[in-house]
Formats: sequence, C-alpha cells, structure tokens
Amino acid sequence: MSDALLAVRDLSVHYGPVEAVRGIGFELRAGEIVALVGANGAGKSTTLMALSGLARKAAGSVRFDGREIAALAPHRIVAAGLVQVAEGRATLTTLTVRENLELGAYTRRLSAAARARELDRIYALFPRLQERRDGLAGNLSGGEQQMLAIGRALMAAPRLLLLDEPSMGLAPIVVQEIFRKLREINRDGQSILLVEQNLRQALKIAHRGYVIETGRIVLEGSGTELLADPRVQEAYLGA
Repeated sequence: MSDALLAVRDLSVHYGPVEAVRGIGFELRAGEIVALVGANGAGKSTTLMALSGLARKAAGSVRFDGREIAALAPHRIVAAGLVQVAEGRATLTTLTVRENLELGAYTRRLSAAARARELDRIYALFPRLQERRDGLAGNLSGGEQQMLAIGRALMAAPRLLLLDEPSMGLAPIVVQEIFRKLREINRDGQSILLVEQNLRQALKIAHRGYVIETGRIVLEGSGTELLADPRVQEAYLGA
C-alpha cells in the first residue's frame, strides 16, 4: 500500500523473555479508521505503546508518512503527528478541564486567540466539556473523562490519533456516544488507529481491521468483512 500514512513491518516487542508482539505488520491510509482488535492480553496495547515510543521495540520498522520513526523518543513522535489517548484516560485530576485541554497543545505554541479557537472547536465536539470547563477533571464521570482525553489529544492537531481501549469501564450508552464522536471526528478527516476489546463497536466504525491473537495478526479485512467472518463471530461475538 504505497499511499500508507502509517506502515508497520515485522514489529516485535519483548518484556523480558516474553514476546508480547511477534513480527506484526499493518498499514493505515490517511483518513481511515483502522481497528486492532482481539482479546485482553493479545498484544494490542503493547503495539500502540511501541508506535508511541513508550515500549521498546525488539525489531521492526515503523514508517509514518514515509519517515522511519521507530527510534524516535516519545515527544518527537508526538511532534511528528502521532498522538495517543492512553488506556485509562490519564487525565490530570487536580487540573481543570480547560487546563487539561490546553496542555494538549503544548507542542504547538499557539497564540491566545488561536488557543481559544481550538478550545471552541473541542467544546463544539463535546459540549459537556464546555459546561464543566472550570471544574476539576477528577470530578468528571468516566465518560466525560474519556471525552476530555480525546479532546486533549485533538488539541495537539494529530495527523494520526491512537486510541487505546476507549470503551473501557464505560456504560453501553456512553460507549455508543464515544464511538459516534469518533465517527464524527473521522468524517472531518482525522485518521484514527483504534485498539479495542469491544470488537463489535470497533469494527462497526472501522474502514479496515486486524485481529490480533497472542501477539500475531491472524485475520484482516474490512470492518464489515470481519464482523461477518464466522471465525470472528465464534471466537469473539458469541455466535
């Protein structure tokens, strides 16, 4: 796929003697939602951590917009345009909602007027954050914290947004709202790499997906194809 925004080749990650990711490869085009799905412990989150520079790679290539970034430090990867929303959201609970959002733009050196415009853009996407903007992030519900984590990442103007288990710990109705917002963000042109244990929700919005088992990619296809695949239905969807 020559027009890939992200191209991963033969990526391996070890934790001591344990090979958590075993030579996987996948690609993502600009404007796509690509889902990495599978059971807990399959290697999905480790893959994202490796792409972000937060997990050491034992081997492999990670090319972003044609540039090799596998050896870059995490802050340089963020500056290149890959921004991750961590599993568990990692909001700064003693800061306000607005302060959390403003920290997301720390690499951009925005003027006060430009920062205000960016905040307005996030508030338009997540009106609840505007309502709670002067309150402490630690007082938000789980769903509101997930919105804040996504909004903070978007303040960095990512070329590729990496999302790690955005549905974790959320009520089903909140999960549906979060995934609706991801669709909306993508319609505006945002590329998204989504790691998710909730296969049904992830594959419903994904253009393409990859199924990971024990550190290896075992299936790939469009989101629709994977949802219809009998192997996926039997192993993950209870069919």
